[in-house]
Amino acid sequence: MGKRRQRPTDPRDPRLWPTRAGLALFWLIGQLPWDWLLAAGRGLGRLAWYLAPARRRVALINLKLCFPELSEQERTALARRVMTSTGEALLEMAGAFHNRRIDLGQRLSVSGLEHLEAARARGQGVLLLGMHFNSIDVGSRLLGKFFCFSVVYRPNDNLLLDKLISEGRGTWVNHSVDRDDLRQTVRLLRRGEVVWYAPDQDYGTRHAVYVPFFGVPAATITATSRIAKMGKAAVIPCAHYRLPGGRYQIEFGAPLEDFPGDDDEADTARINRTVEHYVRKHPEQYLWVHKRFKHQPPGQPNPYR
Repeated sequence: MGKRRQRPTDPRDPRLWPTRAGLALFWLIGQLPWDWLLAAGRGLGRLAWYLAPARRRVALINLKLCFPELSEQERTALARRVMTSTGEALLEMAGAFHNRRIDLGQRLSVSGLEHLEAARARGQGVLLLGMHFNSIDVGSRLLGKFFCFSVVYRPNDNLLLDKLISEGRGTWVNHSVDRDDLRQTVRLLRRGEVVWYAPDQDYGTRHAVYVPFFGVPAATITATSRIAKMGKAAVIPCAHYRLPGGRYQIEFGAPLEDFPGDDDEADTARINRTVEHYVRKHPEQYLWVHKRFKHQPPGQPNPYR
């Protein structure tokens, strides 16, 4: 895994001035009515199709790999919806972090909550199998309406952005745990707490195996099995979707049975199949602009080059 870039440690660092200006605008945008936010986000996403060619290219490559059954025209149309949905997510985040006046619970429907409640009634910790849908920050705010929970995340390289995310989620998130701090995650689970954890990105090849994701070899960390075993936790899938009309849905799946097993690779492949199941329901809302297949088995080319 590559070294993290050195982050400015002084908030007065001139390198952070552009970020400060952007965050002030971000706060202002967050004050818009929710439906206006989403409409503006859709416009931003449509512009991004033309103004963010690198991300557009990544999305098109991912969709070609993962949906070979679609025609080129169908994949292009899906990629456009991906960019539009990503634009919605960016401005949605501004509202989720900065607009406490709106009650998003009135826009929410939930299914499968009984699975989580049953595990908590037993006093068992819950490892929420998170997924990188682009409604991730609205989803975390909505999850906080039902229970307090912690998240495992990678600290942002930009000091001010990291502060924005930590404080923005801080109202409904107990702890933001560095993904390298396995012990803290296990301690929280053993105390019977709920921890959101998303292993569905390419974090490099350290502690990873190549298992299929939409039929394509994907470097996937094996830590889910170890965390669940050490934390004695139920592993419950958690997906969140944006619905028409500015509404949202959270779907909890049944706990994964006989998990973890005796084979980390088989467990990890099962995790990818589970994520794939939920992504197929609303593929346009998944983070296809991420280079999910950047690391490939020896001898296999990097598809983004």
